[in-house]
Amino acid sequence: MQIITGKTKLLGVIGDPIEHSLSPVMHNAAIKALGVDYVYIPLGIKTEDLERAIATLGGLNLEGFNVTIPHKQRIMQFLDEVSPLAKRVGATNTVWRNQQGWSGTNTDVAGFLAPLKELERNWSEIKPLVLGYGGAARAVVEGLSGLGCQGIRVVGRNLEKLALFQKEWSQVEVYQWSDLPELISASELLVNTTPIGMYPQVQESPLDDDLVKSIQPGAIVYDLIYTPRPSKLLIQSQKQGAETIDGLEMLINQGAIALEIWLQQPVPVEVMRQALLNYLQI
Repeated sequence: MQIITGKTKLLGVIGDPIEHSLSPVMHNAAIKALGVDYVYIPLGIKTEDLERAIATLGGLNLEGFNVTIPHKQRIMQFLDEVSPLAKRVGATNTVWRNQQGWSGTNTDVAGFLAPLKELERNWSEIKPLVLGYGGAARAVVEGLSGLGCQGIRVVGRNLEKLALFQKEWSQVEVYQWSDLPELISASELLVNTTPIGMYPQVQESPLDDDLVKSIQPGAIVYDLIYTPRPSKLLIQSQKQGAETIDGLEMLINQGAIALEIWLQQPVPVEVMRQALLNYLQI
């Protein structure tokens, strides 16, 4: 058991709800392996309390924190410094102290890209298909653009939100959900950024059985969901002969980058991965 003293430095994650977060599991495992005097804790903060909470956190012995739903976009207005990457994405998930107050950046982009970079693909020839247009989709589009993908297609049900997304991301093409049959059959990479199928709605999928039949063998299907593992979408896709990736590697890699920012030293990524696998009993 880790001994916490008056000298122990605090790290954490803020969100609402926060009970489901796996970040404390992997971060505290890495902290223990490194032997540094830190502890990582979950902090439930409601939307209406965010501004007051950020001011309060500044007065505590908190060295840095992660940001999860629903605060990733709104928190930016309360930070003293925001990285160019986070500004492009429009969301911040990692915050640390600076001389004036708080700095923020986005490690979701690099976390998302980590498992894709392990694959041998000519990304400039792949036209990705992204389901959803929320904060996660923004990180995905930024990452895919940096990877060299052309003709990124984003699909959603709300025409007004789709139009707004395209206005902010001029390099993408937007489509309605009814266009999916033709889009899926022509896609070598499909990314689900929606929460459909996440625990406890484990029997749900963003694609019905007919749409899944449009997935081509050898295509990559990447679901940002990591509970359950695999999601129903990935089970469906595997039956079609697709190569599947879930969100666990994105979670691990974005967290490792954040921890390196806070500790200013390399961190044991494999320890973080194994801690999550053990916790999830995989």
